Amino acid sequence: MTETILAAFSDAVRRDAAAPLITYYDDRSGERVELSGATLDNWLSKTANLLVDGVGLGQGDTIAVMLPPHWQGAAIVLGAFAAGVSVDLGPEPQPVEAIFTSPSLAPRAEGWPTSERYVTGLLPFALALPTPPPGFVDYPTEVRTHGDHFRPIQPVTPNDAALAGPTELSHGDLVEAAADRARELGISTGDRVLVDAAAHPDPLDWLFAPLQRQATVVLCTNLDPAGVDHRMATEKCSLLLA
Repeated sequence: MTETILAAFSDAVRRDAAAPLITYYDDRSGERVELSGATLDNWLSKTANLLVDGVGLGQGDTIAVMLPPHWQGAAIVLGAFAAGVSVDLGPEPQPVEAIFTSPSLAPRAEGWPTSERYVTGLLPFALALPTPPPGFVDYPTEVRTHGDHFRPIQPVTPNDAALAGPTELSHGDLVEAAADRARELGISTGDRVLVDAAAHPDPLDWLFAPLQRQATVVLCTNLDPAGVDHRMATEKCSLLLA
């Protein structure tokens, strides 16, 4: 068993950097985005550099991530882990060094004690918001200005904090929780898992457990039940979480 979720992600990239790792669908808009391990690693690195160089964060600091299931949320969480920063997934406001959210959730995010607020419209092709809410910086615009490679000052260890809320977990604890959840959901090593985001909004289900099992994910928002069988076939999925 890998010691951290970040290590499991790195293993996936080394194993086959070009293979799809997260494929994202929004059946309402028709959007489809396929991210290889290399592409997601690039977003992870840019996010980590944003946190370290842009915000000045490091070991012992915490950010809040208040987003629906989405590949950009995966990049932010994994980028925070790479930077040695723990993540609070809410919902209760706590003092944090920065918060990342969406326009619809921005009014709630304003209740979190922090001076650094980022917003993403979760738009196709990671487009920028034309007008971010007052007091918020557009994440897709800002993150693109940062470097494509990230070198941590010190490596993340299993004893370091991973999640600061709603349950506090070290990186080692998170790996164990992901392994337990993978067993509960029936995720096997190498699976390609189609996930209904509405039924499984917890990143433990759609991100951490699959990574721990070296599985890939087809994450579907506004999933059309009538198209599930076709998508399972075209995406060559071996497991449905709906």
